[in-house]
Amino acid sequence: MAKGEETRQFIIEKAAPIFNTKGIAATSMSDIMEATKLSKGSMYVHFENKEVLACAAVDHNVKVLTAKLQAALSKPKTSKEQLFAYIDFFSNPLESPLIGGCPILNFGTEADDTNPVVKKKVNNAIHTAQQLLSGIAEKGIVNGEFKTDLKPADFATVMFAMLEGGHLMSRMSGNNDKMEVIVKTLKNLIDQNSI
Repeated sequence: MAKGEETRQFIIEKAAPIFNTKGIAATSMSDIMEATKLSKGSMYVHFENKEVLACAAVDHNVKVLTAKLQAALSKPKTSKEQLFAYIDFFSNPLESPLIGGCPILNFGTEADDTNPVVKKKVNNAIHTAQQLLSGIAEKGIVNGEFKTDLKPADFATVMFAMLEGGHLMSRMSGNNDKMEVIVKTLKNLIDQNSI
């Protein structure tokens, strides 16, 4: 990696948790300069403006979250175990895998009416997550783990929405009691559709 690319990556890695915690609008280039100890001139050599850096930070946060999730899903052997591992991975929003919480939720709520580029990135991440869940459910049906009347795409939508909603409720209330209900409900739903 060239020196310029290393510096660019360093800035993204330092900026990503700040954007995820404070939001795009509330994060200033001064915040990033303080975290990186780089000058304004050095920052603007690598990023045209804050919006360009914010988009790179969104991509980085989603990439890190995805890598951590994939690591958690690589251990279970069955589709049912993978779905349980997915649920467990997101089961404690107060100790989120990323600083600041779920980037999909954070950036999605901020960008839905204000930033079409970030909105598209978040929508792609949601679609990818639903495809992953749907694929796991489909594999479970093929392998004889789940009932054939389970609708993988519908199940993936419900599971994703419940976990994201639980994440929001937990972060707002400062406790995981609602997420515990959601985790139990989702696992019961998976058990009810298991053979």
